[in-house]
Amino acid sequence: MKKTDWPIRWDLLLRYRLIEIIALWEGRLTTNHICHSFGIGRQQASKDINTYLRELAPDNLVYDRHLKGYVPSQNFSPVVTTGHASEYQDLLARQESLSNTFESLNISLPDSTFVRGPQRVIKPEVMRAAVAATRYGRVMKAEYASLSPAGVSQRTLEPHTLVCVGQSWHLRAWCDSNREFRDFALSRFRGKPETLRQRSRHTSHQDDDWNRQISLVMVPDSRLNKAQQEIIAADYGMNDNYLELTTRAALAPYVLSRLGLGNDSRHPDPMVQQLELANEEQLGIAESARERAIKAVAGLC
Repeated sequence: MKKTDWPIRWDLLLRYRLIEIIALWEGRLTTNHICHSFGIGRQQASKDINTYLRELAPDNLVYDRHLKGYVPSQNFSPVVTTGHASEYQDLLARQESLSNTFESLNISLPDSTFVRGPQRVIKPEVMRAAVAATRYGRVMKAEYASLSPAGVSQRTLEPHTLVCVGQSWHLRAWCDSNREFRDFALSRFRGKPETLRQRSRHTSHQDDDWNRQISLVMVPDSRLNKAQQEIIAADYGMNDNYLELTTRAALAPYVLSRLGLGNDSRHPDPMVQQLELANEEQLGIAESARERAIKAVAGLC
């Protein structure tokens, strides 16, 4: 599909997504939601809702005269969203960020708050170089700081993907000095990286762990009693106390870390651990590669 063939303008798509997210997760949509979020008039907001119902999802919303707003119908089915709560979370986080930046902006946030940990500091010039190198397949030269005895050293990298893990960013790149693909935390780059005109010879197609898909089978911690295991299973939407996650082998340690399973040893308290990896022996991740990824999560390399 060519860019000109895209069926919905980007600004309209964002407004349609807001319509679905607010209706599904708050249970009541009004024109004010669209007006306050996008700075448009009530007439345009009403037109957006009517167009959404006419062209995209005729059976998704019903007008409730008592609530004076649109509510999701019994047959509601997401069309421009996935229907996951994370989309509502992302929307609230974005709106909160705008409200904090522009104090006079009224976007009708519900009573909610976000717990944010400290973010690793990434300089704009580092991010710009990383974006350019990955987007155009270029070689990047930079000084990189490691907690290992090597300290700060000059690296020649061939990045293929920029990865965001929680509140940290890293580059998946071929390292010329180590002669293998590794992960490099953006917060560890020093000075101003240089993106060369030279094209990368090592691309994502040659990164075996990047291209290999693996399944992580998660189950409730076996040390919990049956009732506790059922609660954990419900938390994660498990079927028969079983949840299978498919991910790239190179990213598996990050997925495990976010689930509290980044270390080799289990937490002594199952109430804290909560989950177990049921198929660790089938991961097929080289121990050295897994060690490096775990260190990258902790910022050790």
